[in-house]
Amino acid sequence: MPVPLAPYPTPPAPYTPPANGGTQQSQLVCCGCRNLLLYPVGATSVCCAVCNAVTAVPPPGTEMAQLVCGACHTLLMYIRGATSVQCSCCHIVNLALEANQVAHVNCGNCRMLLMYQYGARSVKCAVCNFVTSVGASASTVDQKFSA
Repeated sequence: MPVPLAPYPTPPAPYTPPANGGTQQSQLVCCGCRNLLLYPVGATSVCCAVCNAVTAVPPPGTEMAQLVCGACHTLLMYIRGATSVQCSCCHIVNLALEANQVAHVNCGNCRMLLMYQYGARSVKCAVCNFVTSVGASASTVDQKFSA
């Protein structure tokens, strides 16, 4: 006698995040393992699912910014307006420049786009080591450094 086969179960519906009416989320970097954490707006602290570290959420209205540590390349979050940020991994102090504190110029030799801090007199290209003069001093001559 043949055995009747059970019908296949219907697959679950794929998850679709709620539209604009759902809870809004924000993000911050875990103080323990440096992973990016998502949390509902209004939370006062977030527990990391990876390392179980509890990270305090900045007060509402605090505008945050991000930068990558120049030494160990860790993503750092800080309160916008800070002038320097100490890396929690390698303890190097990084300058936190706002977008309006930096300028751009093309390298005078290889034309690579370079970024420099306002007030600098010159900027050295990391690709070809050419030093391009910037700023008000027009008498300064570009020069090539041997490196």
